[in-house]
Amino acid sequence: MKRLNLILALVLAAQIVLSVALFWPRSAATGGEALFPGLQAGDVVALTVTDDQGNAIALRKVAGAWVMPEADNYPAQESQITPLLEKVAKLNSRRLVTRTDASLKRLKVAADDFVRRIDFETADGASHTIYLGSSPSYGASHFRIEGQHETYLTNEFSGGDANATAAAWLDTAYFKVAQDELTRVALENANGAFVFTRDDAGDWTLAGLKADEQLAAGTVTGLVGKAASVTLLRPLGTQEDAAYGLDEPAATVTLEKKDGQTITLLVGAQDAADKSYVVKVSTSPYYVRVAEYGVNALVADKREDFIQPPATPTPEGTPGAP
Repeated sequence: MKRLNLILALVLAAQIVLSVALFWPRSAATGGEALFPGLQAGDVVALTVTDDQGNAIALRKVAGAWVMPEADNYPAQESQITPLLEKVAKLNSRRLVTRTDASLKRLKVAADDFVRRIDFETADGASHTIYLGSSPSYGASHFRIEGQHETYLTNEFSGGDANATAAAWLDTAYFKVAQDELTRVALENANGAFVFTRDDAGDWTLAGLKADEQLAAGTVTGLVGKAASVTLLRPLGTQEDAAYGLDEPAATVTLEKKDGQTITLLVGAQDAADKSYVVKVSTSPYYVRVAEYGVNALVADKREDFIQPPATPTPEGTPGAP
């Protein structure tokens, strides 16, 4: 009986080893072979990232600098692009998962079903496509190279490293000026025209403020902050378009600085889908889209918002009332 139990135990152990060998991601070669031999991040001259929601961002190197060509070469950040390309260059065949086409959709690496599609072009004119797929565990993702049947597993990067929105690759600070450099801010929107100036103490005042009115300092400071710092969602380019709505802007802001410089900020049409607004500042040749919350105060604020509401009188008979 002991001998039989030993034999059965050995058979079970052999089955476990065989199962692991069959189903565990395995090496195609010892240590794995580089899938893009000799590739360096600096060799890449064009990059497009597409996600499973239909978003796509195209970037290209022009005169040695990365730009967004679809937005008239709006500058991109090499510091954001290079890390992704370095991860691509490290991809290897060490962890082969499957060679069957039937698994492509299940692993989300099919040409018509993926988490991310990464297309890149090198200086020698060669083009490559990587399908980044599902994540079986934290920090690991399936991937496949177009034209090949093999699907591999990598810990180098995941879909989160390959964002398909412009803000992930650009400096989102479209315009910024130090608030303490401003001496006058004039706002005109559908609710009227408002002029704010700094007094000798450095506090903001509102033109036309009545003797019995008190300025809502927090609201005014917030408004000035929105005008002095604009964060973009995506650039549109340098060409004006009637659809931008800047012929009759939703808001016009004029900023005056201590050095005498005058800056004009225009807020145009709102997009019905994502609620963003077109914005153009006089110090930049580019038109951009800005999130609704970034400019909503400029568009919607009215005079009542800038006045501190009177204190609510305490009803007679209330404890503590005189």
